[in-house]
Formats: sequence, C-alpha cells, structure tokens
Amino acid sequence: MSDYELYYWPVPFRGQFVRAVLAFAGKTWTEGGAETIAALMGGPVKGMPVPFMGPPVLIDKSADFAIAQMPAIVLYLGEALRLMPGTPALRALTIKIVNDANDVIDDITQHGGREMWSAQTWDEFQPRLRKWMSFWDETGRRHGLQADTEFLLGGDAPGIADVVTATLWATMADRFGAIGDLLKQAAPMTAALTARIAALPPLADLAAKARQDYGEAYCGGEIEASLRKVLDA
Repeated sequence: MSDYELYYWPVPFRGQFVRAVLAFAGKTWTEGGAETIAALMGGPVKGMPVPFMGPPVLIDKSADFAIAQMPAIVLYLGEALRLMPGTPALRALTIKIVNDANDVIDDITQHGGREMWSAQTWDEFQPRLRKWMSFWDETGRRHGLQADTEFLLGGDAPGIADVVTATLWATMADRFGAIGDLLKQAAPMTAALTARIAALPPLADLAAKARQDYGEAYCGGEIEASLRKVLDA
C-alpha cells in the first residue's frame, strides 16, 4: 500500500513539486486520475477530502490527513518528514522560496491562462523573469552557495528549498530550452545547483517518468501553446 494519495492533473506543473518532495524522501504514492479530480471538484464540498478549488490535494494515509494548496502541502511534508531546516528563520526562508516558485509558475502561465503570450508581452516579461531568477542566486550567495558546491540555504545536505528550486527550474528548462539558457545567464549558481540536485537519483528518476508519462507537456492548454509559440520564435 502506498504512503500517500495525490490528486493532480497528468502534467509536471504545480503537482510536480509534491511529487518531487515525496520522491526525494523515498515515499510512495498513488495518483487519482483526471476523472476523479473532476468529480471531486464538481461534487459537494462536504464530500471533499479537504475543501479545495483545484489540485494538488495530498492525503497522508497513515495520519488520516488531507491538505490542499501546493505551498501548504510542501510545508506539511517538510515538517512531517523532517526535511525542514532547524531554525525559524531558515524555515521561513524555505517557505518563502516555495511561495516564490509558486508565483513564478503563475507568472509564466499568465495566472492560469487569463491572457495568452504574444511576442511583445513575452519581451516585456523578460526583465521580470530575470529578476525572479536573480532572487535564487542572491539567496544562495547569502548562505554560501557556490557554482559547484553547497546548498541554497546552507547546511550539510539538500533540503526542501533545494528540491523545490531544482523542480522549478529543471522542469521548465527541460520543456523550454530558451528559459534554461536564460537561467544560466541570469542566475548561474542557481543553474548549477539545479543541475546538481536534479541529478540525484530519486529526482532524475522522477523526471524520466514525467517525460515518459507526459511527453513534452508542461502546464497544458492554450497558455502552454502560446508560450511555446513565442519561445520557438
């Protein structure tokens, strides 16, 4: 029997952060399919494992506990699996990084596809994306990160902040090479950290499974199509 049940769409987008933390921690999980998610979302709130507007939703079977919202899920797993740093300051910074990652993917998808990308709007977005990337390099610099060693918030081993960082940028760079090139220019230490953490066997295996299961898909829908159009151009 698996340790967890995860409800998320079959794409490596917001739910991929949850998958990555579970894989990194050596946990097992099963996933409810799109039809199950749609049925839960369309059904009565009292029938939901936890009130939620959209996935991801995680059920911890051993604790009989369900939680929604990606940052909240990652915080829960980080605390429950003892992957969070030991001080309040570093734990707060960890959650800031998780929320920053959540904001980046909101930005990159125009907040769920409220608008589509055009060549002009993508060009106008470049300074903001570079600034986002620089946040990671500056955070790492303040905690001793170097191109080929150390971790985002220091410490002797990778933690939630590193797993989330690698999941954010490696998944995006794998699907959109131009974004990977931009990361190397704007945040070279982050690019190097991402490569090191993404190469860890549990995360490398998860990325290979995502490629096998989802192909080129990232977030899906018209917003992904518009993103590919401007990046391919």
